[in-house]
Amino acid sequence: MPSPFPGMDPYLEDEALWPVFHHQIVMCLYQILLPGLVDRYRARVNQRHYVIEQALFTSVIRDERHEDFIEIRQRSDGRLITLLDVVSPANKLTQAGRDAYLAKREESKKAKANLVELDLLLQGQPTLEYSRDGLPDWDYAVTVTRATQPERFEIYTTTLQKKLPRFRLPLASDDRDTVLDLHAAFTRCYDQGGFASKIDYGIEPTTPLSDEDRKWLLDLLKQQKLR
Repeated sequence: MPSPFPGMDPYLEDEALWPVFHHQIVMCLYQILLPGLVDRYRARVNQRHYVIEQALFTSVIRDERHEDFIEIRQRSDGRLITLLDVVSPANKLTQAGRDAYLAKREESKKAKANLVELDLLLQGQPTLEYSRDGLPDWDYAVTVTRATQPERFEIYTTTLQKKLPRFRLPLASDDRDTVLDLHAAFTRCYDQGGFASKIDYGIEPTTPLSDEDRKWLLDLLKQQKLR
């Protein structure tokens, strides 16, 4: 069964579901990306590791986190060309998660690589480096920063009520971009991850919604007889 939503599914922000979704969406993007890369490049899925510590009475609980991202490197010398990263709830809600995410971003900048960041979350403090003042409202964004123009951002946005966008993923400066369809990747991810059987649409999502989005969500689920 496909997702009941036209684009991103806010139920996936649940702490129990996100780690599986994060891994699955990265793998689906990798599967879609790989056939279009010429022999000049090699792509691989890598992970960042960090620990979130939480105080519990007189003890400290250590929660190890592992988050996938995609690196595209030049085959000849291994130089990092493009980093494709996905923001997790921990990156937006905890200091350790935020520090780990920003450290990877800084590492890619020092390597003079392109950066593609996917924020598919409604919750938390944005990791974006630019102000949203004067820009239209959006819920989800793909931000592309090219190594040749690090001060300029290409932003592909959408809302909860719309499909996820296609976006241009930059490669070497003397090569043409490749285009990735985020909605196609999400559809494949939702199916391969079996999320239809893991989500209870009879309850409201844990992520807070605006009154407008909450009404829209409830009406949509009722129309599909999921509530």
